[in-house]
Amino acid sequence: MELDEAASVFMQVRPRLFGIAYRMLGSAAEAEDLVQDVWLRWQNYDRGTVRNPAAFLATTTTRLAINQLQSARVRRETYIGPWLPEPVDTSADPYLGAETGDALEFAVLILLEKLTPTERAAYVLREAFDYPYAQIALILQTSEPAVRQLVSRARKHVTSERKAPVDVGAQRELLSTFITAARAGDLAGLERLFAAGVASITDGNGAKHAARRVVEGAAPVARFIAAFSSFWWEGVEARFVTVNGRPAAVLEHAGGIKAMLTLTASADGIDHLLWLMNPDKIAAFRRPA
Repeated sequence: MELDEAASVFMQVRPRLFGIAYRMLGSAAEAEDLVQDVWLRWQNYDRGTVRNPAAFLATTTTRLAINQLQSARVRRETYIGPWLPEPVDTSADPYLGAETGDALEFAVLILLEKLTPTERAAYVLREAFDYPYAQIALILQTSEPAVRQLVSRARKHVTSERKAPVDVGAQRELLSTFITAARAGDLAGLERLFAAGVASITDGNGAKHAARRVVEGAAPVARFIAAFSSFWWEGVEARFVTVNGRPAAVLEHAGGIKAMLTLTASADGIDHLLWLMNPDKIAAFRRPA
């Protein structure tokens, strides 16, 4: 296969490769780097020996992602404060939204962090991309029964840990109502929005004003939010976007992005407030100059 044809084949499957890598790593930047690595390997590989290029490229991507996830988890041990996945604009990103939205929401990505890399790969390939068990077994170099067990364990973990989410419209309304109450420091109004076990999680990696610990419980979270209402929200404008298939708010101040806020919610109320304040993770949401 000549290089031009190899490039054409690669570009056809690139969205899927990125989708696999992002769901494995929870980082768009790391997923881009990994897909670039796959391309370099594809360029230099003896392509005449490859019968199914798409399968070969998906296998290479998955195996690299498993290795990279292991090293990424070690690096994250020195991350300052909680770590959250990097958001992606699924209303504009053709790589993620076009093929499948499964295993993409923040709530699921956070749960996937608790799986082993191999469990996560099996779950992503099966649930998000509907790969046959036999093919996943080849990719992971294990048996088909073992893959079925991996997927079953992962699926059980995700479904048991997650309440049924509200629909997109209800989540958008909750987000807007929360911002209004947070600006006003409305303690009672905030508490009414929360489920009993609500958690406020801030990913800042040392950014100014970024909380370094998780705050949990309806009353503590309401007090925490109300405590900074008098100064943090001054001059802040909320721009609503869609990230990872769900509503989010880009909180802008003085021409820059102060934070991105999204949440997860069930019929019981808001379960998680997710604040992204690491500038590297939200830079892609800056308005064009």
